[in-house]
Amino acid sequence: MSLNVILTALPDVLILEPKVYGDARGFFYESFNAKAFEAATGLKRDFVQDNHSRSSRNVLRGLHYQIRQPQGKLVRVVAGEVFDVAVDLRRDSPTFGKWMGVTLSAENRRQLWVPEGFAHGFVVTSATAEFLYKTTDYWYPEHERSLLWNDPDIGVDWPIEGEPSMAAKDAAGKRLAEADVFPAGVF
Repeated sequence: MSLNVILTALPDVLILEPKVYGDARGFFYESFNAKAFEAATGLKRDFVQDNHSRSSRNVLRGLHYQIRQPQGKLVRVVAGEVFDVAVDLRRDSPTFGKWMGVTLSAENRRQLWVPEGFAHGFVVTSATAEFLYKTTDYWYPEHERSLLWNDPDIGVDWPIEGEPSMAAKDAAGKRLAEADVFPAGVF
């Protein structure tokens, strides 16, 4: 497996482009290979859970993170398109409180590595989208937190008009100034 790694404005967040083999019959690519992931990124991670969601246009999921047992996430879209966002919540990071966003789609086949210590979310920009992601730790609802999607102190430029559709927990997310964040020295 060959991976092209694209650096982002948040140095630890990476866009990954797999090598796609296509012909008149269709295409094939390895969506994940542990050896190739480590060789391309320098990261060795054990993924323990895979998640799959389907959402309609203007559905916003996030910005989620786990304050204890944080999850690294390797995310991708297999149908449709989303605008995917990561926010750095590591108090001692030079990019603390900063965000980056990228379009992930079935067409571009890009993946995003969102490391532990970051909040993550996405909004669906196509009619529907199916979103897959691998996590480095299990989901622990008692440790899950939501960062407010439209916190002006962060300023995510979501490509939507009007209010998105979201879960009550996401609508009630905390602003960065009030949120539980990762203390210095954790990562």
